[in-house]
Amino acid sequence: MQNVTVQLWGEVVEEQGLETLLETLNCLRVAITIFDADTRLILATAHLNHVFRKLPQAKTLTGKLYEELIILELPEIAPAALVGGIDNFVAGRLSQLGPRAWEPRDIPLADGRIIEIKARRAPNGNAILLWADVTVARHQVSRLREAIKLSADAFAFFDVQDRFLTGNAQYAQLAGLSLEKLDGRSFESIITEAAHNGRIALDVTPEEWIQRRLRGHRTTTSADTVQSTSGKAYLVRDHATPDGGRAVVCTDITEKTRAETALAHTQSALETSRDEARRQTGYLADLTKQLDFATQQADNAKTMLLRTMSHELKTPLNAILGFSDLIGALSENLSPAQVREYAGLIHQGGCNLLKMVNQIMDLTKISAGRYDLRKVMVDIGSVLWEAREAFAAQAQAKNITILADACPAGSMVEADETVFGGMVNALIENAVTYTQTGGMVQLSVERRGPMFAIAIADNGPGVVANDLKRILEPFEHAGRAQDHANGAGLGLTLVNAFAQLHVGALEIESKSGEGFCATLLLPSA
Repeated sequence: MQNVTVQLWGEVVEEQGLETLLETLNCLRVAITIFDADTRLILATAHLNHVFRKLPQAKTLTGKLYEELIILELPEIAPAALVGGIDNFVAGRLSQLGPRAWEPRDIPLADGRIIEIKARRAPNGNAILLWADVTVARHQVSRLREAIKLSADAFAFFDVQDRFLTGNAQYAQLAGLSLEKLDGRSFESIITEAAHNGRIALDVTPEEWIQRRLRGHRTTTSADTVQSTSGKAYLVRDHATPDGGRAVVCTDITEKTRAETALAHTQSALETSRDEARRQTGYLADLTKQLDFATQQADNAKTMLLRTMSHELKTPLNAILGFSDLIGALSENLSPAQVREYAGLIHQGGCNLLKMVNQIMDLTKISAGRYDLRKVMVDIGSVLWEAREAFAAQAQAKNITILADACPAGSMVEADETVFGGMVNALIENAVTYTQTGGMVQLSVERRGPMFAIAIADNGPGVVANDLKRILEPFEHAGRAQDHANGAGLGLTLVNAFAQLHVGALEIESKSGEGFCATLLLPSA
């Protein structure tokens, strides 16, 4: 059979080489499409069908015009993106293939996802487009902006060049400029104008105040009090962000300042009243005994919770405090590699602590009936694939094999995509954590009437029958490991609670020495 050749990036690729290239590109979690100078599709990776789930198979689209491909996408496009008419929508998409049209474009889909499309022209006239799911990133940015907007504090974020990136109306008011005029301005120019426009009550010259603010702004973390000429007082905190930028938070402490002044004035009056308070000591002591008796049962319950919490918090807190003390004590003798190692251990301890707190908060919201699910149609196979990839490195470190059965066609559940992914991740993490070196974890999906059963099974040490019911309770462990460093015993509790919130269930099966299987039952879409 004669080899077929295709020209990509100015080079001729034979059919055999093209197949090898496609196999490699199909492993990426972004879709890649290549169009010729006439905008006809030359190549599309398989991930395009994860982006647009109703499109024909990517390999059958070869030869179609980009405009034809856009028309095929329309059933999955969010109605809000088409309010200007289909022709305008198509024209906007085609404009990405124009010369020097570098700006990426976000496309909202009807199922709530957001797809980012990036386009580039190759020297030979071909157009290369990358399609990526940016839903989580866009929602995080949106939530951050809403939180900043609703905050009573004044917020401002600056980029690595120390230019104003975003902020809220409170910061703009404090600076005496609109948000539009603040956009792109340097921090130094903003405070220089504030120092000279009469809005700040200065205790030194404007130049000295500017230099003091710049010194604090350029340290990792700083705090300063700023008094306005209107009588307001603000606690201004600067903090370096991980990306090299800066975050500035201004908290109104006017009332606190006034309260401190008033407190000083009332101290003499309080001194006079102390004699009367001493005479009342006997009465108060008797009243205290009565209150102690009335709250005894509540205290007992709180003590039990605090005892359990303190035990579970010790491991991450010991790591954070221990290694931070070690860095502080040996800072001059530690190598950069040791500092990075200890910083990593501190970070891991903080992550474990944050995970535990988030789990407790989620359980609290669920118990109070205040956890709102955002249900959409979710592809089970895609979620299992992403979870398997997320734990591939951890499994490889223990020489554990993660196997996944073929997911039945049309395996869609109606669920909160983020929560569903978190449940699957928690079950896989349990399996990998408690399975011995060289073991195996099996992922499988089957239909049970109106439900889908997603099973995560391992061949680890298992759990004795008497422990199966108990480990679904908060802070309970089944003794599959020598210690509890890997969690607080909230993972299965939270998965069970979320499953019930989805009108589903969590089933667990195990025998000591014969492995452990957790099956998540969720309604099909």
